[in-house]
Amino acid sequence: MNVAVGLKGTAKLVVGEADTALALGSGDVRVLGTPRLVALLERACVDALEGILEPGQTTVGMRVQVDHLQPTPIGAEVVAEALLDKIEGRRISFSVSATDSGGLVAAGKVTRVVVDVERFMSKCCQAG
Repeated sequence: MNVAVGLKGTAKLVVGEADTALALGSGDVRVLGTPRLVALLERACVDALEGILEPGQTTVGMRVQVDHLQPTPIGAEVVAEALLDKIEGRRISFSVSATDSGGLVAAGKVTRVVVDVERFMSKCCQAG
């Protein structure tokens, strides 16, 4: 595994109706919903590891700690960034942030765990 502190990833989203708190069931307003924001932050983490993991490996989410600081309207672009800042065995921790034209939208930490895809799927999806 060639994972190293300092790896960076990004992900972008133009907020659409399906990305709103109202559409996601997490609120009653037509602005970027926190669940969609968290998914965007995790996508930035995945981007940081693109092409780095061994064949057959992936990461899965373990912990998300995010402060959603300001609303983002439909039509606005949000840019999420992830910086790998800690490695503890298979646990990989990122500092994450998201911005739009109005400034900082969110900041926090995301921890993901490196897993072997086949082994992971066999454990979670056994019959019976």
